[in-house]
Amino acid sequence: MLETGSGPAPTGDLIKESSEATFMQDVVEESKTTPVIVDFWAPWCGPCKTLGPALEAAVTKAGGKVRMVKVNVDENQMLAGQMRVQSIPSVFAFFEGQPVDGFQGALAPSEIQAFVDKTAALAGDDGGLEEAVAAAEEMLDQGAAVDAAQTFAAVLEEEPANAAALAGLARSHLALGEEDKALAILDNAPKEIAEDPVVLAVKAQIELAANAADAGETEDLRAKLEADANDHQARLDLGLALVAAGDAEGAIAELLELFRRDREWNDAAAKEQLFKVFESLGPKDATAKAGRRKLSSMIFA
Repeated sequence: MLETGSGPAPTGDLIKESSEATFMQDVVEESKTTPVIVDFWAPWCGPCKTLGPALEAAVTKAGGKVRMVKVNVDENQMLAGQMRVQSIPSVFAFFEGQPVDGFQGALAPSEIQAFVDKTAALAGDDGGLEEAVAAAEEMLDQGAAVDAAQTFAAVLEEEPANAAALAGLARSHLALGEEDKALAILDNAPKEIAEDPVVLAVKAQIELAANAADAGETEDLRAKLEADANDHQARLDLGLALVAAGDAEGAIAELLELFRRDREWNDAAAKEQLFKVFESLGPKDATAKAGRRKLSSMIFA
């Protein structure tokens, strides 16, 4: 069994409304012991209606490691001015009485989760679970899938809703050629982490592998495209084959080219597969981020 601490226990509401009169207590003082995310919003702000609930859900899932304070800028204009809020939504992370991070505007769900996770991590020790997960990841990278699986499983005994450990356990079984076990682990994930980006990434990897099984050989597919650059099926298959070969950057390039040529072909298959590739790489992957930016620029061009 891993040695773990009890973790931070919530003392009061995790999410609350604040004002100029209570901001010092709700945010500055509270953040001296627990990180606090501050969401500056307004009832008339469209993006706020999406971002706010997403932030609240991620904060709730963190289980007391981070708190959230909502500030209506219409009712607290002086406070918004002091924080130099120029547009909304504007979000700040406070720790030890000071703003340490933040962003403006709407974010993708994976980026929201990453921001909350990063803020929650400021609280410090989690009883060694994070280190255990990191050690298991290193084992998996070195090919010791059995040892990795045992370590991930031990973490899950202590914290069943540890998304990184659950995803790692599923990937360990994939490395052992046990796809059925990996799928069973993912399908039985606790509800609160079933949609976590790292869990969804493994699901996407399995789906892409299944799609690529019948894609064909890359050399044959490239030959087809040389003969006919508008052979959309060949380009889609090439993208999938490149994913299977571990060339995510090349796969994204081919799928983006297919999207450029005919974004609606085969029920927008290019965009659908691009999203699966991005998801499989995870929210922090640089290749995925670059691909998302290129796709967005093409969509809104």
